Amino acid sequence: MAGIAYSEPLSAVCIATLAADALRSEVWLTPKPGLVDSINKGSHSDMDLPLFLRSIDAITPWLYQFYALGQQDFLQPAKAMLMRIRPTGIACEQAMFGATQGVNTHKGGIFSLGLLCTAAGRISAHRHPLTRRGICREVAAMTQGLIERELQSCRQPLTAGERLFVAHGMTGARGEVQSGFLTLRRHVLPYWYQENNPERRSLNALLRLMAYNPDTNLVSRGGLNGLHFVQDYARRLLKKGWQKEDLQEMDRQLIARHLSPGGSADLLAIANVLMAFPT
Repeated sequence: MAGIAYSEPLSAVCIATLAADALRSEVWLTPKPGLVDSINKGSHSDMDLPLFLRSIDAITPWLYQFYALGQQDFLQPAKAMLMRIRPTGIACEQAMFGATQGVNTHKGGIFSLGLLCTAAGRISAHRHPLTRRGICREVAAMTQGLIERELQSCRQPLTAGERLFVAHGMTGARGEVQSGFLTLRRHVLPYWYQENNPERRSLNALLRLMAYNPDTNLVSRGGLNGLHFVQDYARRLLKKGWQKEDLQEMDRQLIARHLSPGGSADLLAIANVLMAFPT
């Protein structure tokens, strides 16, 4: 399964449907170096494809709730929305953990896609056209100051994200949403149609993410050396041209090092949603 196509006009397709389909498209995409796909578990001992599919089924109803909240509260200031949707985000995470028996399959995806769906709801309620630029701008507006509030002011880091910010200045998913998905807009979306085949298009987008995304999942597992190993590997493949055999070998190399670019997988799902809309 690769790429997302709809017979209905996009105005009739709720972005929550797009988001759920993007999550399914991402997990089925194969081969994905270090990640769960239809062939293996990647670098994970506690995750597999059926677990991811159960997780997506649990998450999907909540994506519509995010969209509905965006529509309902569209007159609220953008900066007020993060706190208004946080209870829904927590409930969505609990549904995920219930479906996976406590395994964190999509926490990062819930955070980013929840914001994306909320932004789309707000834009639609304002009767503005849904565009990539408009959605990214609204997500950035809703998360303005997030890094300063949750990372720069953190005195006793407790979470992995907080510890990585203190140690390396890495902002992870928070930085990505506050920037309006800058990594995607700079390194992935402009190159989306370099590949004509939908499956190669998604795999190439993933490679570009692995090459340029400062993925905190990789640093958590392998330190900065692990991040640089994956980035350098992906850039070499992009430069020389790649085939599936190259990705299969990269998969073996990442599994041997217990490296998993989970942050890039989340961003690939975001990219699939954004590319369904005009610039």
